[in-house]
Amino acid sequence: MLLSEDIKPISYLKTKTADVIKTVNDTQRAIVITHNGEAKAVVQDIKSYENLHNSLSMLKMIIQSENDIETNNTIAQEEMFNNLEKKLFDI
Repeated sequence: MLLSEDIKPISYLKTKTADVIKTVNDTQRAIVITHNGEAKAVVQDIKSYENLHNSLSMLKMIIQSENDIETNNTIAQEEMFNNLEKKLFDI
C-alpha cells in the first residue's frame, strides 16, 4: 500500500468518484477512505474482491477440514468415492 496514494478523505471520493474507480481498476490496489481522520471504508476493484472472497472461502474449508481431522470426523477415501458415485448415478 502506498499511503500517499491509497488513503483518501471522503471529500476526495465525493468529488472524484470516477477517478477513484478507474484507479482501483487500473492498479488493482484498494483505496482506504477516511472520515474525520479515521479509516471508514475500502474501495477495491471487483476482481480483487472476488479473489479475496474466494481465498477466504478456501481458508474456511481448510480450517473446517483440520477440525474434522482433529475430532476424527472422517471417512475412508473408498467409502467417500462410493457415496459420491451413488449420489451421482442413482438420481
